[in-house]
Amino acid sequence: MINLFMRYESNAFFDQTTLLGNKGVCGNKISSQANAFNSATDGLLADLVIATPRIGGFFAAAKKELISGSNSFVYGVAQCAVTVSEAGCNDCLTVAHNNIQNCPPNADGRAVDAGCFLRYSDTAFFLDNQTIDLTPFLRTGGSSSKKKIIIGGVVGGAGFIFAMVIFIILFEVFRRKPKKAQRGDILGATELRGPVTFGYNDLKSATKNFSEENKLGEGGFGDVYKGTLRNGKIVAVKKLTFIQSSRAKTDFESEVKLISNVHHRNLVRLLGCCSKSPELLLVYEYMANSSLDKFLYGDRRGSLNWKQRFDIIVGIARGLAYLHNEFHARIIHRDIKSSNILLDEDFQPKIADFGLARLLPEDQSHLSTKFAGTLGYTAPEYAIHGQLSEKVDTYSFGVVILEIISGRKSNDMRLEPVSQYLLEWYETIQPVEQYRDWVNYLSSFTFQMLSSTPKVYATYSGGSRNFLQGERVNID
Repeated sequence: MINLFMRYESNAFFDQTTLLGNKGVCGNKISSQANAFNSATDGLLADLVIATPRIGGFFAAAKKELISGSNSFVYGVAQCAVTVSEAGCNDCLTVAHNNIQNCPPNADGRAVDAGCFLRYSDTAFFLDNQTIDLTPFLRTGGSSSKKKIIIGGVVGGAGFIFAMVIFIILFEVFRRKPKKAQRGDILGATELRGPVTFGYNDLKSATKNFSEENKLGEGGFGDVYKGTLRNGKIVAVKKLTFIQSSRAKTDFESEVKLISNVHHRNLVRLLGCCSKSPELLLVYEYMANSSLDKFLYGDRRGSLNWKQRFDIIVGIARGLAYLHNEFHARIIHRDIKSSNILLDEDFQPKIADFGLARLLPEDQSHLSTKFAGTLGYTAPEYAIHGQLSEKVDTYSFGVVILEIISGRKSNDMRLEPVSQYLLEWYETIQPVEQYRDWVNYLSSFTFQMLSSTPKVYATYSGGSRNFLQGERVNID
């Protein structure tokens, strides 16, 4: 079982993908369903070779059923070093595939090379919540492979009816109770995969010494810079300013390990970190369209159509549901706001900065803690009493929905007093006739989220289900 790979040389080898003489290793056990196992394994490995280089972080875990309805699977993992290019990842995995393609019907096989790792087995060796649907990454055509990567599970369609169907399915999923994750391993390691560690000098060079020219923005946790790694990959580097003590740094490393295992299409992916440096640095995937607030009331105001706005609302709901209910450790964001919703090049939303506040213990439903949100988005019981639960994020999400509908800030002191506070102003206006039904239904759902009493906040399942019982309105 492979737990760790470490290498050093006097020559740079970060972009090296293969080494001469590396061979695959086949297990001794033989599958009892040889023909079906051979076919399923070959198909799964071929898909992993194609899809993994197109996935952010160069990591994919998947499974394939041997025979439809048999409930017997082959499991596979492919991973490349983040320092190699997409083409290098593909080349390395192709060689690894060739090295183990003759292993079946042996029930286990693996190949390790300078830049990648490939393994299959008839026994699950990773957690269910680490699997990914490879189908979107196997398609050919389109403007670029990066575009395919980002839109892997995009909610879309010809019209609003299709979007509403997706919404219904989504919230039916949310009704399910959280499931505890089965303990397991991946790459022969422990339950959680640790983050990739970047060198400080590499990130300093990638961001041009953290120059103002490369600065993307400032946030409550620190400044963010655009960086270009040596392999050409563009990333976002966050320089944390709130962690000083050695105890806090230890907690940071544990928390980053957890965050690096959170994989969802509506959450910004943490690629790695750097803790052995003057500042603690986090490396995230880069979002081409910056943050949602720029499109609501910033320099690109008014450029989102109603279909895009609705898809953004659905995407945020997906991401929050994963953090609250589907990941094995419940994560409460505490600071949901428009500037923490990033947009990829297809305007699909990704929630940023999750997990940087404390995590809610699984055996507690509420936690009183120090305030860590943004006024105007924060639930009253949290801002006033410090009472924390997932409903704090639900309230903030409701404010963001109103911002998306109206194109206005949660509070704007430049306006007349009657219009300064979005929640108060919104109750006095009437939506445009063309969108009145849709906006009224969505507003009703949203104001359930914004109730000043936490007990009557809308849950994702109950509140949305009532909202969706209304008339379907086409917004295309």
